[in-house]
Order: sequence, then structure tokens, then C-alpha cells
Amino acid sequence: MRYEILSQTKCTLGEGPLWHPERQSLFWFDILGHTLFEHDGTAQRSWSFDRAVSAAAWVSRDVLLIATARDLIRFDLETGEETSLVALEADIPLTRSNDGRADPYGGFWIGTMGYDCQDGMGAVYRFYRGELRKLWDGVSIPNATCFSPDGKWAYVADTGAGRIDRVALDQDGWPVGDRALWLDLQAEGLNPDGAVIDSLGRIWVAQWGAGRVACYDAEARFVTAMDLPTPQTTCPAFGGAGLDRLFVTSAAEGRPASDTDAGKTFVLRPEATGRAEPRVVLHD
Repeated sequence: MRYEILSQTKCTLGEGPLWHPERQSLFWFDILGHTLFEHDGTAQRSWSFDRAVSAAAWVSRDVLLIATARDLIRFDLETGEETSLVALEADIPLTRSNDGRADPYGGFWIGTMGYDCQDGMGAVYRFYRGELRKLWDGVSIPNATCFSPDGKWAYVADTGAGRIDRVALDQDGWPVGDRALWLDLQAEGLNPDGAVIDSLGRIWVAQWGAGRVACYDAEARFVTAMDLPTPQTTCPAFGGAGLDRLFVTSAAEGRPASDTDAGKTFVLRPEATGRAEPRVVLHD
């Protein structure tokens, strides 16, 4: 068996895995279950919210930046206290946050989408030192947010379009010019979901509906794929003491009862190592 199960919890829509380099533990979300989970390899704990939560970045050992359906919040893991930092489409009740990740410059990228995956209803934003700026709109299902090891490129996907785009970044991490097609998966009928980049600059992308995580090199050439026992794989994250484990979330939504692994969180052992997730900076 090439995979292990980290958590038996069946998430309706598992997403946003984050390996915290200071806590040496994995965080992830059940977006539709309004829950944040943490697993340190031995025990699991959770926090409940009154709205959808989807992605996070670490601020310090005990503080996360969390994207919710209506704002970005500072969340204290020890006290459970949340402080709203900036509104995120709070005036659009039909949308929620989705995929997000910290960039190498201390910023945080976050996508939004319709609860019913309405075409073009979503957008991609960047939060940087207290400012939230919209980068693109007209997105349906924003995913695959990740960054090249040298900080020169950002990658983003619109899952239903079957493509991953790439855009150059300036010295502060803001996009320069337009996004351009980097990897086209339409012909294969593959749906790029969450993604992460390893120490060699290769992208590992969960492919919704295919039950796998696939690896492509920096020139967008297929390298390998690792299968999982349920089709709705959502997002990978490197973690573990040596950053040589690949944690993968999944979704139970819409799956039959016979799919007993749907929604669980898995661990793969790829022949690759990741990079520590950068710390996000909340203010100047």
C-alpha cells in the first residue's frame, strides 16, 4: 500500500492542508463542515466556526491567518479568539473562500467561488501587509495556488477549465502582466485542484475525480502520479520532520456510502521533499 491514513475523519469537503513548521503538525479544513483540524501525528484536535473556512497560513507558533466565507481572520489556536482583519466578499452571500497559500514575500493568496460552482462568480485576491487586492475575477473554481522556489512565478488554476496558468511576480510578490497557460489538462479530462511545489520546483497537483496526485516538472512535463483510494482528492501539502511526506485531503460530498475512504486525510511517501511554508506578515 502506497498510502496511509492520517485521519479517519470524513470531511464533506476537505481542503487547505498546511504543515506548520514550528508546531510540526498538519492543519486542514472541512470547508462545508465549518471546521479546522490539527494532527500532530499522535492526536487530533478541532475548532468549529459559524461559517465556511478553507485555507490558512501561519503567523506564529500559536496564530494562523484563516480565510473564511466573509473575511480573513487572525486566529489564536490557544484561546480560540478570532479577529477579523479584512472583509472578503462579505457582501456576496453566494460565494465563499476556497484554495489559498502564503507566498515567499509574506503575502497570502486566496480564491473565492460560488457555493454552487457558478460559472465566473469567483476571484483571486492577494493579502499583503494589511491590504487585500483583487488580482483577477471571472474565475469559477480557483485552485492550485503555489509558488516557484525562487519566488519568480505564481501558479493558479481554474479547475473546471482543466488548466494551470503561470504569472511572473515582481520584487514584492505582485503579479506582472497577464496569466499565461502553463499546463493544459483538458485533452486528458483531468481537473487540477490544490497544488504544492517541491524543493526541485516540480508541481504536485491533486486531480479531482481521478483519485490521484500528479507531479509535473518545471517545464510542465509529466513525471509521475500517486493513486489514492477515493476519487475526490483536493489538495496536497508536504510535511513531516524531513518534509518528505505528502499529506492529501479529500471530499465525501456526493460520494456513495460504499466509498468508505471519501473525505479522509491521507499520507503519501513520494520520492521528493517539500519546502517549509513561509510565514505570512499581517502588517507593515
